[in-house]
Amino acid sequence: MRTVTTSSGFVHRFVPASEQGSPTLLLLHGTGGDENDLLALGSELVPGAAMLSPRGKVLENGMPRFFRRLAQGVFDLEDLRFRTHELASFVNSASARYNFDPHRIIAVGYSNGANIAASMLLLHPSLLAGAILFRPTLPFIPDHVLDLAGIPVLVAAGRFDQYVPQNETKRLAALLKEARATVNLHWQSSGHAMTSEEVEAGREWILENSSALLR
Repeated sequence: MRTVTTSSGFVHRFVPASEQGSPTLLLLHGTGGDENDLLALGSELVPGAAMLSPRGKVLENGMPRFFRRLAQGVFDLEDLRFRTHELASFVNSASARYNFDPHRIIAVGYSNGANIAASMLLLHPSLLAGAILFRPTLPFIPDHVLDLAGIPVLVAAGRFDQYVPQNETKRLAALLKEARATVNLHWQSSGHAMTSEEVEAGREWILENSSALLR
């Protein structure tokens, strides 16, 4: 495993699968994180899985993010769409470069990373086999009706999250359900930080949905 910069400009890490037939986890860090942040989480969720972990290319006061925001909770929607398409292109090229199955990619995002993962579901619905979104909000309302039929999504939210209003999380879950995704909305009695209990819930969710995620 080593840190790599590709022609796309994404600094990233790739960990090959050590278990045959394992998925590839697309690990997307939160604001201020980097390509190393979620590797341990990925190993906990699916031991032996391949892991692709890019670093966000946008800097906010020196802190990496995946897209710009205008204020807390106010996203630069033009930049969000551009960065989402850019990230999707990177994932597609990485699947060819590292020879992993492009139909077995599960996004695992936290906070800002969860938001761009949700944006990928909305803009590139065929790219992901599923997603675990830790502390997401609704990134935007899509222009047309989506079809996410059969795609499992775990939305892990904190009841006392100081950054993400409960209503925004519920709106995201409702939109994904309207698009026919299989949504599990998991509430935790916590704030914005992830807890060990919901990591365990994520691991169980992957096992329960393995037939849909690894088809």
